[in-house]
Order: sequence, then structure tokens, then C-alpha cells
Amino acid sequence: MPTSNTSDSQPKTLVVHYSAHGHTRRVAETITHALGADAFVLSPTEAYSEPELDYNDPRSRVSREHVDHSLRHVELVQDTPDGFAGYDVVLVGYPIWWGEASWVMNEFVKNNDFTGKTVIPFCTSFSSPVGASARDLAALSSTGDWRPGTRLEANIDAVGVRRWLERLGVDA
Repeated sequence: MPTSNTSDSQPKTLVVHYSAHGHTRRVAETITHALGADAFVLSPTEAYSEPELDYNDPRSRVSREHVDHSLRHVELVQDTPDGFAGYDVVLVGYPIWWGEASWVMNEFVKNNDFTGKTVIPFCTSFSSPVGASARDLAALSSTGDWRPGTRLEANIDAVGVRRWLERLGVDA
């Protein structure tokens, strides 16, 4: 359960993420620490195993979901963080799958009201750009002030995170 992370005069910030291999988790934890923010981890009810994440295997779960969009409904253990209405800034982190945000993010975005929130998407990838992933997530929601997405290196350090947050105008 998230706890209060700011005084009444500062925006209340939440970092939400899904991580398949731990890269996005590490970056999200660095951001959470830099901001003194709360964190919320998205967990599929049916977690992906390593073989299911093998995008080189056309029979793997992610490969089948990539080809057949009807398989992309990924139910989450919890899709709305406790106290979500009270957050002003929500950073949303995800891995890039075939140039798209991991579809684990879709249910979170579709099932939440981002009214009055600034939403800052970020992805992690070793080679793929952010592309249209952030814009596609924003299109799933009719609410919130969705900012352009940013690709962050999986090995970004705290100094790099602080520089990125400063460029965005997010207090760290």
C-alpha cells in the first residue's frame, strides 16, 4: 500500500511499473528513490516465465500475444493502487515489446482515471526507441495530461535520473 510521500505543498508522486527481466524495476526504483515517491508494481495474475518471454521463439507467450492481439488482455493482481485519486504525478514505466509498451500496462491505463494527473511514461530497452508507445498508452485513456515518453537506459544511474527529471521539471 502506498504511503504519503510529500507535504501538502508538493505534488504527490507515484511510480508505477511492470518489469519483465528486472531492468525496468531497477530504473523505477532509482526514480522512486530520487523523488521520494511511492511505488506500485504491476503484477499479472499469470506471471510470465522466462521461456514465455522469449521473443525469439514464435511459440512463446509474448510472441503469440504479439501476433494475436486478442490474447493481450493481461489480468493484473491489482490494477488500481490504493489512494490513486490522491496522486498528482504518475510516472509509468515499462519494457518495450516489438516497439510497443508491454501490454501488461494496458489494463492499468484502461482501468484508471488520470483526471488532474500529469502522466510521465518511460520505457527501458537496450536498443528499441520509445516510438509511439507512450502515445499509444495515452490513447487508451481519455483523461490526464500525458507527456511524451522517454527511453531510459537500463543502466542509468541516480545522477542520470536526476538530470532527466530536471529536464522534465519534476522536483527531485
